[in-house]
Amino acid sequence: MRTYDLTPLYRSTVGFDRLFSLLDGAANGENASPGYPPYNIERTDENAYRITVAVAGFGEQDLTIEVKENALTVRGEKAAEDRKSEVLHQGIAGRAFERRFQLADHVQVTGASLEHGLLHVELVREVPEAKKPRVIPIGSGAKPAIDAQAVEKQAA
Repeated sequence: MRTYDLTPLYRSTVGFDRLFSLLDGAANGENASPGYPPYNIERTDENAYRITVAVAGFGEQDLTIEVKENALTVRGEKAAEDRKSEVLHQGIAGRAFERRFQLADHVQVTGASLEHGLLHVELVREVPEAKKPRVIPIGSGAKPAIDAQAVEKQAA
């Protein structure tokens, strides 16, 4: 297994500590998520995303979606059923699960729907006006001339 040292990047970047911590954790095998349930992450527009989780056999009452501190958590837990028949082969997993997704800053969950055994979670990135890029005008570097008459009027 290869190991990567990200220390040189810490010296030349500002404000990316969380990103590098996630990369370090991924490289070391921390936070390894299991393969169940499978999911897709799609970009549906420039600032819109959709997470689709395969939750066959789960109903709306069995699923919980929670957003807390830039983390989206999808949980599924089925209530115990009384079956009148004997299951000879069970290929559809119905076990409880918890799947976590780390959300970037300014990404909000706008809705969720369940159709045909797929849970769709809609996300949108809404960057505040104050955080959007802006053009800074470049001045000539010379201080503006002071009007001597205006200074005399203020002194009087």
